[in-house]
Amino acid sequence: MSDTETHQGNNEQQLADVPRPPVLTGDDLSRLLVLLLKGVVYRDTDATSWARLVSLQARARDYLAVLGLDLLIDEAEGYAFVKSHATDADEEAADDGTTPVPRLVARRPLSFPISLLLALLRRKLAEFDARGGESRLVLGRDDIVDLFRVFLPDRADETKLFSSIDAHIGKVVDLGFLKRLGGANSAGPPTYEVRRIIKAFVDAQWLAEFDARLSEYRESLDRDLKTLGGTGDD
Repeated sequence: MSDTETHQGNNEQQLADVPRPPVLTGDDLSRLLVLLLKGVVYRDTDATSWARLVSLQARARDYLAVLGLDLLIDEAEGYAFVKSHATDADEEAADDGTTPVPRLVARRPLSFPISLLLALLRRKLAEFDARGGESRLVLGRDDIVDLFRVFLPDRADETKLFSSIDAHIGKVVDLGFLKRLGGANSAGPPTYEVRRIIKAFVDAQWLAEFDARLSEYRESLDRDLKTLGGTGDD
């Protein structure tokens, strides 16, 4: 065998040793689109789907655009989700009497306690990030109760209000902004991870207006307490 043939054979062997990326098919795109339409795709919980989504994001964006959806990927924080296009076109359609495109991703109106909890969690995450160190913010139920306590009206019957906090926490878990750690039957009080996707919904401008909203939140919480029978004016 000549030196040229030997050199060529070595090159072929080296190429054979180089790991090749997995072949991506139409089924990969279909699976990713279904995952996105069902909820958020996280890098830390589904690394395989995350890697494929990043590689297929251009095709995914084109497909979702046909459905009136935008694909948002935050590679730094490790999450991806879809949202409806900006509503300007819908408002213009309503003004001129034409039928707007139906929303595939429905809007979810939030109560004041849920809005307050999201704001408090977002601010807590901002403070946590400012300190550096760990990447995951984990809070116990008592920690979340303490976040609420600061903003309760002076006449608040805390026992009455705190009885509903678990329901508020459960709603935020359902929305995907908190992740309960451990099983439902785990011993001890529950703990929750604040999911970083909350940064995409409670942004810096929202936080800047936070203080201006506090009086509104306090009034709303006061009304909730009266509804629960926790306060009286006599």
